[in-house]
Amino acid sequence: MKVYGIKDSDTLLQALRRPHHKNYFAMYSSMYGGIVTDPELMLVPIDDHMVHRGDGIFEAMKCVDGAIYNLHAHIDRLYHSAASMRIACPVSKQEMSSIILETARAAGQRDASVNVYVSRGPGSLGVNPRDSVGAQLFVMITRARTPFMEAHPGGARGITSAIPQKPPFLARVKSCNYLPNVLMKMEAEDAGVDFALAFDAESRMAEGATENVGLVTACNDLVFPDIEGVLAGTTMLRVMALAQELVPRGLLASARFAPVPRSAIQTAREMLVVGTTWNVSAAVEFDGRPVGDGKPGSVQKALDALLSAEIRTSPRFRAGIFN
Repeated sequence: MKVYGIKDSDTLLQALRRPHHKNYFAMYSSMYGGIVTDPELMLVPIDDHMVHRGDGIFEAMKCVDGAIYNLHAHIDRLYHSAASMRIACPVSKQEMSSIILETARAAGQRDASVNVYVSRGPGSLGVNPRDSVGAQLFVMITRARTPFMEAHPGGARGITSAIPQKPPFLARVKSCNYLPNVLMKMEAEDAGVDFALAFDAESRMAEGATENVGLVTACNDLVFPDIEGVLAGTTMLRVMALAQELVPRGLLASARFAPVPRSAIQTAREMLVVGTTWNVSAAVEFDGRPVGDGKPGSVQKALDALLSAEIRTSPRFRAGIFN
């Protein structure tokens, strides 16, 4: 077995290069105190509590046509998660915004995925958070993902997940302990569908692995599960705000958060799946049965158009990188 020394660093970096590294453009690390653009240097210490205990938080957002969408809402939620986990963010909100934008600028991509992590920090391989030397910040800019309906215009298929819904406290925190989410995604992959949906102990709709799911009922009401028991998705919140525009147009009777029983799926006109990559997508089949008429519906199409326009043109929600 080769033992590498300092003089062998170039050889080691060459040996570490992998095909997927072409998707990694830039990373800010508070450990380095700056930005690196070489994928082999985009590393987190193994003794960071985020690595060996999942003791950290994150946000995933996107840059579209040179601007990050809904940046400040993501930062606000990151700080909410940090407070819930008693992690002291190492920078202010304003500094974090500047670091994210500067890292995205260094990546040189007008369209990209943006992932922000705040870890408990390195210091030991134990469970005690007080062993850490202090919280760390990492920002990763990677290749943009294609919105779901662009790649799958016929819509999505879903199944009921066998993984128990997270307790409300954990569901509302976007932590790096994502094992239930990983298992849900594996369920979907194994079943050959696009998403798995969890239900709570009362058989009410909860959430997917990385997505919020709502229904357009037979009475034309748009209903998403009560946000006290799920992650308050930034995309979901914007979709619900935009949905109010559809009420006077007659496409919806109302849009609200409320408990959604499993039985409501059988009579729903549409099932909507929303998220950073999903935008507003149509689920046309669930547990092997068609949802509504088994095709993307008018509400999904209208909301996806409104959201896409906001992402690309709204000065209020776009944080420019190159201006």
